[in-house]
Amino acid sequence: MSVIVRIPAPLRRLTGGLDTISTDGSRLRECIEGLDAKFPGLKERLLDEAGQIRRFVNIYVNGEDVRFLQGLDTPLHPGDEVSIVPAVAGGI
Repeated sequence: MSVIVRIPAPLRRLTGGLDTISTDGSRLRECIEGLDAKFPGLKERLLDEAGQIRRFVNIYVNGEDVRFLQGLDTPLHPGDEVSIVPAVAGGI
């Protein structure tokens, strides 16, 4: 099953400059595993040592934050769009 993954600029050096990647997976976890198989090092940028989404990484499926869905177990369907968005920190 093919989903589209949008890659943010800071991670494109791992994907050879690609900003979108088509990959498979029936759950977000499988999608990330597939991405890491094609582009080694991507998974460690997205997940922490405990295998959870890093604190300063946001992942959306069709515009919905996976933290408010089923996290890494969020189901994916053909044509879904996964967006990886690094959190922006700052302040006054």
